[in-house]
Amino acid sequence: MKSYNIAVLGASGAVGREMLKVLDEYDIPVNELRLLASARTAGKTISFKGKDIVVQEAKPDSFEGMDFVLGAVGKGLAKEMAPHIVAAGATFIDNSSAFRMVPEIPLVVPEINGGDAFKNNGIIANPNCSTIITMMAVAGIHKISPIKTMVACTYQAVSGAGQGGIDDLAQQENALAAGEPIKPTKFPTQIVRNVIPFIGSYTDNDYTDEEMKMQNEGRKILHDPDLKVTCTCVRVPVMRSHSISATLRTERKVTVAEAKAAIAAFPGAKLVDDIDGRDYPTPIDTSDQNIVYVGRVREDLTDDNGLTLWCCGDQIRKGAAANAVQILKLLIDADK
Repeated sequence: MKSYNIAVLGASGAVGREMLKVLDEYDIPVNELRLLASARTAGKTISFKGKDIVVQEAKPDSFEGMDFVLGAVGKGLAKEMAPHIVAAGATFIDNSSAFRMVPEIPLVVPEINGGDAFKNNGIIANPNCSTIITMMAVAGIHKISPIKTMVACTYQAVSGAGQGGIDDLAQQENALAAGEPIKPTKFPTQIVRNVIPFIGSYTDNDYTDEEMKMQNEGRKILHDPDLKVTCTCVRVPVMRSHSISATLRTERKVTVAEAKAAIAAFPGAKLVDDIDGRDYPTPIDTSDQNIVYVGRVREDLTDDNGLTLWCCGDQIRKGAAANAVQILKLLIDADK
């Protein structure tokens, strides 16, 4: 069996470590695994398949001999390293926002537009986590009748803010339990026992860049430049797995029965009719796995062609690490 040289850029972070876990779970044939990170974490060791691998500092010459590079760093470092990755002849599957809206760079959710991954010039972008989870929930319906508009509200876990977000919530929970003052370190205000209706930074239209990703990235993934989305992103005191409430208006009326059948048939999505006596998923139900759960499918009461649904998916996995590894798997399966 052919094996591949794979680098993980940002290997010491939450998403990078999850990428290693998913590489193992998918039994990706790895010849050499190169773990790269900032100078601050270089020298640490991370275990992969029972072998301890030393994390190296990411430098322009770190990608020589690599076939694929999985990116789990911010957009600044992704942009800095991308030319060197491509020059080394590797394919860069990037989880940052650096290249998502570059027209010639594919933005891929394998179950929805996997064919786009093969139209790359060395870089493939991984979409935003909330966008992935939402598009997985609605893509089956979109195949029946194109979605014209969508109103979405996201309930995003602290894992979306990286390891710092996870640590901040944990520290605040501990402080609350101990009766000590709560001192946020990652979030602008207290997140424990609270919600924060602001993620990202403001754009010219008073939406945040995180909120605009649902429309802009959704259009590219669904190949529908006319899709209109209004979105409010909310940070909630959940460790991992995002939840989204979405109301969509389709070109023709799609019945609830049709919508449920489409969701149930779509790969990577699970229609929730019953979990322990309830017909809706929660973040805990979907943590540490790759399937997007969809429930509470019902008619919208404001539009005859409208449907409303609720979905949950693991932000670190399907929203980031697993989606990237699934893109990698698409490419190596085609190389057999």
